[in-house]
Amino acid sequence: MKIIFMGTPEFSVPSLIKLSENNYKPVVVVTGLDKKQGRGQKLISTPVKIAAENLNIPLIQPLNLKDPAFLKQIKSIDADLACVVAFRILPEELLTIPKMGTINLHGSLLPFYRGAAPIQRAIMAGEKETGVTTFFIKKKVDTGNILLQDSLKIGENEDFGSVHDRLSELGGDLLLETVRGVKSGNIEERMQDDSLATNAPKINASDLNINWSNSAKSIHNQVRGLSPFPGASTKLMNKKIKIFKSEVEDEMPDKYSPGEVASVEKEFFTVSTGKGGLKILELQREGKNRIKCADFLRGMNVPVGEKLE
Repeated sequence: MKIIFMGTPEFSVPSLIKLSENNYKPVVVVTGLDKKQGRGQKLISTPVKIAAENLNIPLIQPLNLKDPAFLKQIKSIDADLACVVAFRILPEELLTIPKMGTINLHGSLLPFYRGAAPIQRAIMAGEKETGVTTFFIKKKVDTGNILLQDSLKIGENEDFGSVHDRLSELGGDLLLETVRGVKSGNIEERMQDDSLATNAPKINASDLNINWSNSAKSIHNQVRGLSPFPGASTKLMNKKIKIFKSEVEDEMPDKYSPGEVASVEKEFFTVSTGKGGLKILELQREGKNRIKCADFLRGMNVPVGEKLE
C-alpha cells in the first residue's frame, strides 16, 4: 500500500512513527519549508522533516501546493492513500490524486471544534472531554465523512501542552487503525451532523488578554488553553506579564473589585475576578523566563489592593 504522509508540527510526529513501525511506512513525506529562527537566523527543520529523515523516508517541501511540478511529482508516485496530520489546506486537485482518497486526523471530536485551534478552544471553553477524529477530506474544511473517533478526559487543571501531547499519541493510534480499516474495507463512513458544528478559529491577539471581570473559572480556562504558548497576558504595576498556571479560589471577600490583588502568600498571590478569585502559580515578566510565583514574589513586592489590568 503506497501512502503519502503530509504534516509539519510536533503533533504529526507520533502518527508518522506509528505508521512506519507497523508496516505502513509512507513512500514519501510532504512537509513545510525550513524556517529561519533566532538571532542567528539559522534554518530550522520541521519536526516532521526530522522524523522522516530518521526513518529514511524521502521528503518533499513544496512552496506552493498548486505548483504543476509538485502535482506532477505526487501523481507519479501512484499512491493508494494520503494521510494528513496538521498540514495546510489542500487544493482540490491534490485531494483527488490518491486512489483511495485523502484522510485527515483532526484534534477534536468532529463536528465540534472545526478549524485551526481545536485543542486550545476546547480547553478555553471548559470542556471536560475532547478527542481525535479521522475523516475523508472534502473541499470545505473539516466537514468530510467521519471514519473513526477516540476520546479522552481533560483534567481540571490540565493545560494545552499536556492535552496536545496526549492527543497526538492517541491520534497516531487512531490513524493507524483507520489506515488498516480503509485497506480492509471494514470501516463505515458516517456523515457529520452540521447542525452540531462549532468553530475553533486560530488564536489571535484578542484571545490573549485577560478580562478580570470574567469569572475565575473562565480566566483559569483561558490560562490553561494558552499554556505553554502563547500565554494569557495582563499588566501588573504597568508591566506586561503572562500567566501560565493558576487555580480557582471559589470564596472571595466582596471588598475587592475585579483585577485587584486580594491576598499575597509565600507561594502565590490571589486576584479578585468577576466571580471568585484566581491564584497565580506560574508567570513570566516581559523579556524574562517563566518562573514559579514563589520565585517572582521573592524579588517583587506585590501589595494587596494592587490592580491588574
